[in-house]
Amino acid sequence: MSAVVESSGLGVSERLLVQRVGWLCGLVSAMAGRIVAEHWNSPDLDVLAAGLGADGRGLPAKGWMALRRLDWAATVPEGVYVNDRVRRCSQEEAARALRLAVHRRQILTAIVTTWPQGARRDDADWRALRALLPPGVSAAQIANRTRQVHAYRHSHHGELPHDLADLETAPAVAAQVLLAAADRQLTTITRHDGQAVLRVQLPLTAQPRGRADWAWHVLPVALPPTVAADAKICAPTLRISGHRVRVDLPHRVTVTATKPSGHRLALGLDWGVNTLMTGVAGRLTDQGRVVTDGRMLRYDATAISAKLHRLRGHREHLAARRDHHAALAAGLPATDPRTPRLHALAERARVEHERVCARIRHLNKTLAWSAARWAVDHATALHATVIYIEDLSTLQARGTRKGNARLSGQVRGVVFEAIHHLAAKTGITVVTVPARGTSKYCPRCGNGSTELAHTPAPDRSDQRGWKWAGCPRCGLSTDRDHAAAMRITARGLLAQNHVRTDRKTGRHTTTTTVEGNVATVRRPKPCPAKQPAAGRGPKSTPTPKRPPAPASKLSHRVPDRRTAPAPPSGGQRPAGQEPKNHHPRAAASGPAHELLNPRHHPTGFHHVHATPVTALSGDFGPGTTRPRPDRNV
Repeated sequence: MSAVVESSGLGVSERLLVQRVGWLCGLVSAMAGRIVAEHWNSPDLDVLAAGLGADGRGLPAKGWMALRRLDWAATVPEGVYVNDRVRRCSQEEAARALRLAVHRRQILTAIVTTWPQGARRDDADWRALRALLPPGVSAAQIANRTRQVHAYRHSHHGELPHDLADLETAPAVAAQVLLAAADRQLTTITRHDGQAVLRVQLPLTAQPRGRADWAWHVLPVALPPTVAADAKICAPTLRISGHRVRVDLPHRVTVTATKPSGHRLALGLDWGVNTLMTGVAGRLTDQGRVVTDGRMLRYDATAISAKLHRLRGHREHLAARRDHHAALAAGLPATDPRTPRLHALAERARVEHERVCARIRHLNKTLAWSAARWAVDHATALHATVIYIEDLSTLQARGTRKGNARLSGQVRGVVFEAIHHLAAKTGITVVTVPARGTSKYCPRCGNGSTELAHTPAPDRSDQRGWKWAGCPRCGLSTDRDHAAAMRITARGLLAQNHVRTDRKTGRHTTTTTVEGNVATVRRPKPCPAKQPAAGRGPKSTPTPKRPPAPASKLSHRVPDRRTAPAPPSGGQRPAGQEPKNHHPRAAASGPAHELLNPRHHPTGFHHVHATPVTALSGDFGPGTTRPRPDRNV
């Protein structure tokens, strides 16, 4: 990225622009760090948590205005000149860090207050803890803070922490500039010819002494194709990443508010370890029953998960080499001839470690957005108005360290945010449902009582496993994730009256679990109207009837199944129940439609296997009334 100095019209190279933006980020980070360090104590956190200023008025929502109401000023380094808008940016950064500390402090206080007398919490302890916790706290946050308190007690001879300031030191403030806290005296942003034009004042030296050491710079920012033409561009955030200037440019798009209830056709998604997502389409009938066509939708990222596992192992190996070389260099005197060689090896391992970390982050992000597009494309093709997905806050691996590592390496959080983002654009509601027991009970006859038998495969029913699920009561035999997806769909459709909507985020969550069985039905085959032959008009005379065939050649028996395959190019086929596989391709919202040919996927996932997106040609039917032979059942 290059820039132009507005006053002189001279161009600024990318290297010089990175240097000047780095100076501004350093000034803002230093001032914000001083504010956080000065007020990282219990009395000041109590004042901020109370939300009242010295005059008794409530604190403003904007962070920099709240700190000025409390008279927590930003201290400028001696001999350095910055305008008031730069002070605003530093106060906004500090206010966000301190308000986040207040939220963590509430969680810590609730955990310490209800600390169990025994080794584990009982039901009464959990109820008391939930009553004291702020709304929206997940089970993962509770577990992380509980581990932190356990570590503190272990190092302080069983004593519990009194406050967050005793448990943690003042956090480091990120080197970034929140231009949303400034106004036109520091920055402006406009849209021109398909790109955003950012004007911002940058220092010309590391220690600006006056106004002459500041100048307006014009930065053209290329807009990605995901930004709509009618989107409103907001004030960005400036930061340095990888020796390049990064502009985090938010934008606003008007979307239609989705309703949490009143849905009939839904798509239920279940999380997996190797199979990232498994989905099922379900419909709520007028009689209050949940039916599905039994088709399993799958996004299998086993090969990508294995690749990520190899990259994580390589990353740990590089970190061990880096620390080993650094420890060897620290144990030698500076005059030793081996010291420069060890420092060079440690630096090379550090650079390679950062490169592998960046590759893992990029692969996780690309995989997550590809899976989210696949899910939203299926919901659009099926005409589903809602997507039900397991609540991420209740997902936590227990037992082995290997399971925890595989679960923590998943990209479920990014997938969840991406599904919300893409579904909002298409007008589809996303609702989370409780995940407890979805893989335990039978979706066909369980109703929360009949447990499934989990085996490695359908032909290995005498062995214990987790991949395949079988019901000893109704004889259901299917994939474990498929059965869980059916139960998720039923829970979401039957508990629409128990959906809570967060006022701040607008997220929908099912608060009460309503169990119900899922029935499998067939879709009716559409019968296209017969078109008249081209060039022929209406018939004037009826077609004469054919003479009857001999009695020896007549047969009233209809074959139960197809005896010959259908021609690949269409045409007539023998009678039977199995239709020809000629499905039209549905319109897709992104690169997910390329998953139909996994060998040529644009994201580089040559080994991702996903169910093709197929449009729903008809509604779920009541099933067939024709009896089927035993060998087809």
